[in-house]
Amino acid sequence: MLETIKETVSFINSQTNIKPELGIILGTGLGGMVNEIQISDILEYEDIPNFPVSTVESHHGKLIFGTLGGKRIVAMQGRFHYYEGYTPQEITFPVRVMKYLGISHLFVSNASGGINPEQEIGDLMIIDDHINLIPNPLIGKHEPEFGVRFPDMSETYDHSLIEHALRIGKENNYPVCQGCYVGVTGPTLETPKEYQYFRIIGGDAVGMSTVPEIIVARQMGVICFAISIITDLGVPGKIVKVTHEDVAGVAEKAEPRMTHIMKELISGL
Repeated sequence: MLETIKETVSFINSQTNIKPELGIILGTGLGGMVNEIQISDILEYEDIPNFPVSTVESHHGKLIFGTLGGKRIVAMQGRFHYYEGYTPQEITFPVRVMKYLGISHLFVSNASGGINPEQEIGDLMIIDDHINLIPNPLIGKHEPEFGVRFPDMSETYDHSLIEHALRIGKENNYPVCQGCYVGVTGPTLETPKEYQYFRIIGGDAVGMSTVPEIIVARQMGVICFAISIITDLGVPGKIVKVTHEDVAGVAEKAEPRMTHIMKELISGL
């Protein structure tokens, strides 16, 4: 995998002069954040050697280079999921590429289902921990250049960035909380009993992404921040039939608040 990553990085470096300091991954319905980026170059996933291609509606499939909040960034407009048939290693391949491009921080967003009774649709949840129910991307042959075999996950999400994000939310009267994200395979949305189970084991929100990306980033020493938009509720008495279009629609409406928090965090680094 190491040689494949370096081949991809070499190609990308031949297509842009931007040397990114930060990486951003935009989830379902959240691709509009690119409007805040001063864009220098855009690469289609299908044109990048060895890159997977997004197959999900609302995931555009573009690698965007430019500046945001005064920092050089690379942003994934569209990500990859285990349920698309990709291996955990393929899902996280772009994160390793971003590390070799030079990023020190990774900012991740997603749309998720709320399982904390105090949450409402449209709330923002700053992720402070996760429970991984997706096959771990570090399973398999170990490559020492990527980091240690057994990465510590006691502080997976950066505490100072979490505190700063909560302050930004409070100052702007945004509905912001913090909590634990449960990563599942999908693509089925959860049953009522699955929601109940995820709540019992300590979850506050559930989704089908993010965790593999974060695991790989932390193995490689990248500082991580992640935020969920609560797009539907898995709380008894509030569970209703939900479509992917419903999820994307709620995410798009809440996106300006998420974008403001991310931009402020990036500016403050």
